[in-house]
Amino acid sequence: MAITKVTPSLVSDQVFGRRNLIINGDMRVAQRATSATVGPNGTGEGYQTLDRWNHGLNNAAVTTVSQSSTVPTGEGFANSMKIDVTTADTSVASNDFWVMNTKLEGQDLQRIKKGTSNAEKLTLSFWVRSTKTGVYVVELEDKDNATRSVSLSYTIASADTWQKVELVFPADTTGAFTNDNNESLRIVWWLVAGSNYSSGTLNTTWGSQTDANRAVGQVNLFDSTSNEYYITGVQLEVGDKATPFEHLTYQESAMLCYRYFYKMADQGNPMYGTTYNGNTADRGFVFYSTPVPMNHTPTSTQTVGGGTLSSTYHTVERLAWYISLTNGDASAGNVDYFTAEAEL
Repeated sequence: MAITKVTPSLVSDQVFGRRNLIINGDMRVAQRATSATVGPNGTGEGYQTLDRWNHGLNNAAVTTVSQSSTVPTGEGFANSMKIDVTTADTSVASNDFWVMNTKLEGQDLQRIKKGTSNAEKLTLSFWVRSTKTGVYVVELEDKDNATRSVSLSYTIASADTWQKVELVFPADTTGAFTNDNNESLRIVWWLVAGSNYSSGTLNTTWGSQTDANRAVGQVNLFDSTSNEYYITGVQLEVGDKATPFEHLTYQESAMLCYRYFYKMADQGNPMYGTTYNGNTADRGFVFYSTPVPMNHTPTSTQTVGGGTLSSTYHTVERLAWYISLTNGDASAGNVDYFTAEAEL
């Protein structure tokens, strides 16, 4: 009997492999905290809640940034980031700004082929909802080449209604991303922009960054304590078409986040070290291997349950502490819990 070999056909638009360049775009991982106060005027800047999401600000408003369970229906999301205005600022000064951003390593961006004749377009998609309607701006910043940037706007037309945003950024044949573990690309969501950042013409093509052209048309999200802003399902992919959000397991997302920040919570089981005799005092040596190699040698904060912390020695894969002991007993030297940070 003849056997007919059937070769399955491939759908021409199907995209295979890992597509999303964003980490924690579904806002599921929140090691630091699930809620934090951000503002005013630089207070609470940096990484406060959701992993890989950073806030920068110079503005009198105060907000609560939190992990929320409010999500678009039927899209498979469990969490979003919520920004809730608790103190309003109705008078935006010329140098005011408020942005949230995420930062990407150059070695993870080589598929974009930026700086070559084969440079690719990039499509950014996300779900957003806000009480404040109007024009908002998202900016891509090239941090390798004297800060080249490009900005595109989107409009929230209906208050308190989830909508999907799809923005196609042009290819850039100038300035390659370095193939290393440093920050090469920053994606910036503007939420308020003073005239220093909004008085020109929006720079919708790549070029040397001019402040006045970065966020033209941006509304003031913080003009009322009734205002809220939600975002989830953030995806950045190569090409000019948005594909469905790439859902990962929680474990996969968490492991990607651990490269930049890892928190070993207090489990009630402190890490004990070995004891050795130093020149002047006994010491305990406590070490812990991180789940994945970190982006660079981390800084740490820790609570010492026994002994006195005298020095640290960390690598990208191992955290180590010297703890001075008063009685030469290893059980007296321990670290109850710690955080390790190696953000871009």
